[in-house]
Amino acid sequence: MPALTSTNATILVTGANGFLGAWIVEKLLERGYSVRAAVRNQAKGQHLLATNKAYGEKLQICTVGDIGKPGAFDEAMRGVDGVIHVASPVALDAEDPKDLIDTAVNGTTGILDSVLKNGASVKRVVFTSSFTTVLSYPNHPVTVAEDSWNDNCIKDCEENGKNAQQLSKYAASKTLAEKAVWPFYEKHKYEVDWDITVLNPPFILGPILHEVTTVNTLTSSSKYLYEALVEGKFLGGNPLTFPSRGWIDVRDAADAHPKSLEVPAAGSERIIISTDSFVWQDLANSLSLKSFYTIAKGTSGIRVRNVTINTEKEHRILGLEYKTLEDMVRDTFADYVGRGW
Repeated sequence: MPALTSTNATILVTGANGFLGAWIVEKLLERGYSVRAAVRNQAKGQHLLATNKAYGEKLQICTVGDIGKPGAFDEAMRGVDGVIHVASPVALDAEDPKDLIDTAVNGTTGILDSVLKNGASVKRVVFTSSFTTVLSYPNHPVTVAEDSWNDNCIKDCEENGKNAQQLSKYAASKTLAEKAVWPFYEKHKYEVDWDITVLNPPFILGPILHEVTTVNTLTSSSKYLYEALVEGKFLGGNPLTFPSRGWIDVRDAADAHPKSLEVPAAGSERIIISTDSFVWQDLANSLSLKSFYTIAKGTSGIRVRNVTINTEKEHRILGLEYKTLEDMVRDTFADYVGRGW
């Protein structure tokens, strides 16, 4: 299957100014790639340029505006050799799930249309999905693998609309966006010279590289981590049982993306990239935190991890090795303290 055989190539990265995207940009530049970083406006690209100024013209910023609009990526696609599509709406306070779903699905099919029309030199598209497309938050033991899908979130949105659970709205947008990838590729795979790899990371945790000015502007998993361990506000309530799903250090998640461009066997594969399941209490018990904060103690008792993840594929195909929970916690909170938080 197609794969990039040289780092003398240009990679388009969408969502490049986000938590994961910024790390992907750095990992690509470190490997020798040129990067075309797609952001919604020029202002959002300035921090990327500043933090990667040592790479000079190897990093270009391009603006794409509203990713849900047809043709948003047409110009950005010209002349690139690979695509890493990270951008997706993360409006966890969205009222109507249809708005979130339409933006995510249209952004996904839109970038694939742009590859089809203007990606003459593209060899592989890496699509960053989410573990939330694999599974919701079960209250019973379950084992999941790449053939698992979170259809419950879609059902919740279909049946309850605006009254669906907020996490269901986000999960449905990611699930339906990923489900749009495969029929598109099956329809066109015999007329193109590129293939697709889908990565499904769970909770992404770790130090910050993108622009965050104050602790109050932390988003998503970084916000939940800080609130749990510093403020004692545990997402999901009980730190002994939640979130009971996988996690991955953001630096390892970023590393998985260039590897997915380069490994031939990753083509046409859906790959969960994750360490073991965790609950908040695992992090609260981390010895790495003791030198930084007087942290929330959480709750004593038996920790329950309902989710077992079959990670055979990530090791066999990508050969991934992960940082430990202790490493992640230490480096993350050293970063926070260095920022004066």
